[in-house]
Amino acid sequence: MSDTSIEAAPVTRLPRKNNPEKTRQEILLAAVTEFAEQGLSGARVDAIAERTRTSKRMIYYYFGSKEQLYLAVLEKLYGDIRATEEELKLDELAPDEAIRRLVEFTFEHHNRNVDFIRVVSIENIHKGTHIAKSQVIAALNKSVLTSIASILDRGVAAGLFRRDVEPLDLHMLISSFCFFRVSNRHTFSTIHEIDLSEASVFERHKQMIGDAVIRYVLA
Repeated sequence: MSDTSIEAAPVTRLPRKNNPEKTRQEILLAAVTEFAEQGLSGARVDAIAERTRTSKRMIYYYFGSKEQLYLAVLEKLYGDIRATEEELKLDELAPDEAIRRLVEFTFEHHNRNVDFIRVVSIENIHKGTHIAKSQVIAALNKSVLTSIASILDRGVAAGLFRRDVEPLDLHMLISSFCFFRVSNRHTFSTIHEIDLSEASVFERHKQMIGDAVIRYVLA
């Protein structure tokens, strides 16, 4: 056997590419979970750093403070739902179909995005003080009112809808049931001995809120 040693070829390590936006989004996603589970007061930047395998220093570099990170989470959550609403192309549907599609989307979105419900509930505990500091959330949420107003106007012009429906009131009507069903699901399910996750119950409730909203707007 030859005693000649063969040296392994050196491993070339590629330099790590900086991707600030990807890092920022990873921090935001981890922060959504942390704030949803622990609330603003209980959330720890250390825990968010561990979730993203980054450092507190890096988080503070991107967001400045825990409170500013929490506000960025609120802006992300509201931005996500409004952006997805834009993809529904409601202006291409008949007015009554557009209203039902918006209701069903809201119902399904809230059911899937429990963290959204939790963080919004947490912000209500804080009396909306952080949302009031946002430069973007109010602007983001004007889009859904503009969309509803357009659908209502088309429905009135077609002789389908009442003339006296306020877009904000309709938005609140839709949101209230969809939000409550998720935010209070544990207490409601326990008290009334119902499994809200059961497929037949889910579909019945989605149909019910859609029917209720349509009946409210019909002329």
